[in-house]
Amino acid sequence: MRSIWNGAISFGLVSIPIKLVNATESHSISFRQIHTEDGGRIRYRKVCELEDREVSSAEIGKGYEDADGTIIPITDEDLSHLPLPTAKTIEIVAFVPADRIDPLQMDAAYYLQAGGAPAAKPYTLLREALKRSHKVAIAKYALRGRERLGMLRVVGEAIAMHGLLWPDEVRAPEGVAPDTSVTVRDKELDLADALMDTLGEVDLEDLHDEYREAVEEVVAAKAAGETPPEAPSAPSSGKVLDLMAALEKSVRAAKQSRGEEPEKAASEEESEESEESEEETDRESESGAEVRHLSQRRSSRAAPKGTGGKKSTSTATAKKTTAAPRKSTSKTARSTQPAKKATASKSTAATKSTAKKAAAKKTTDKGTTAKGTTAKGTTKKSAAKKTTTARKRTA
Repeated sequence: MRSIWNGAISFGLVSIPIKLVNATESHSISFRQIHTEDGGRIRYRKVCELEDREVSSAEIGKGYEDADGTIIPITDEDLSHLPLPTAKTIEIVAFVPADRIDPLQMDAAYYLQAGGAPAAKPYTLLREALKRSHKVAIAKYALRGRERLGMLRVVGEAIAMHGLLWPDEVRAPEGVAPDTSVTVRDKELDLADALMDTLGEVDLEDLHDEYREAVEEVVAAKAAGETPPEAPSAPSSGKVLDLMAALEKSVRAAKQSRGEEPEKAASEEESEESEESEEETDRESESGAEVRHLSQRRSSRAAPKGTGGKKSTSTATAKKTTAAPRKSTSKTARSTQPAKKATASKSTAATKSTAKKAAAKKTTDKGTTAKGTTAKGTTKKSAAKKTTTARKRTA
């Protein structure tokens, strides 16, 4: 690995030559700026604003801008003579337990590589001392134009250093937490604990950058002239109306993802029981309706059997009314037009309930072909009979 800084660890009177190398690497995908019209690269040129010309890297130095805009040149020689012991040294100032370090302070990570054979013995001594004490070393060092704070700890058989932010660089969490009073019930805490237990632990080696993989798929598809894959629709993040229900659902989802059979929640069991009772009630009501429907059919079919003796009477009456003349009753039937509808409806109902099926079919067919003539004729004949009887009595 290529070193980015050379110096020494100052451990009391012991000096350990080391090289500083990066412990991490970035796998993020970088993009170039292009001209959207023709795809040309966008480049930045370093131009001197006084001479209005492009300058090379060899002509570029450092300068500090004062409050009034004045530029004060600073050379590498000026920085190399800084009156600080940490200019080329990682100075250990204390040893503390690891839990004393706030993770918010942690910055970049580096490996400290022993600088040659003479550094092997003191390097190993410091590493073993850190292992046995179960502590970390707090150190100060200068890197990239500023003095920094660091933490040394053992990683495997090497010594690693984490850059730390100065305490005044960590902001207090003011105005971040909810400012309203919230009461958390024990049942909610129990469900949260159950969710934590269900999720369990995870091997960090199994986690990977899915966003980077998705970007790589898009780049590969575009390079092959194919259509990039479409992103799945993001789940809607609505408001949490019932925290208990959300926790229960999360526990069930976590168990299903791990192949376990989730237990039904109490609220879900109650809802299922109520739904089952409603379905049974609906089934009973539907079955009751069918029974009543069948009884109505049976009663309507049984009616002709009970009145079997009336068939000859209705037939004889119909024959008598048929034998009566039509001409003598035409005027009377017209004058009694309002009574025709009621009489026709009654006679039709009586005919349907007492007449034979064959007679009913014939009557219906005749009524259909004659457009209601039979029903009107029957009404007229019955009215004519009444009129004839009345005339005889009068005579």
